[in-house]
Amino acid sequence: MYNYGECEICNTLLEEKKIHQDFWIKDKLVVIDNVPAGVCPQCGEKVVNAEVGERITELLNDARRIGKSPTISVPLIKYEAEPVAV
Repeated sequence: MYNYGECEICNTLLEEKKIHQDFWIKDKLVVIDNVPAGVCPQCGEKVVNAEVGERITELLNDARRIGKSPTISVPLIKYEAEPVAV
């Protein structure tokens, strides 16, 4: 277990958790699952250590792996300034 220290936003001790980390690459959403990260239980801030960050970079640079990965479907809601009558 890695010691993430305190949250830079609210100074609360970070807890290690496994998270989903999302990235936009060439207008496509890529989600990496099971990423170990320090998560603040107070404000929700998330950080990863350098080793995890380097591995994420390797994964995101592997276009072949991304192309072979399963896909998920997510809702896309368009922002509108005024409520739309249904």
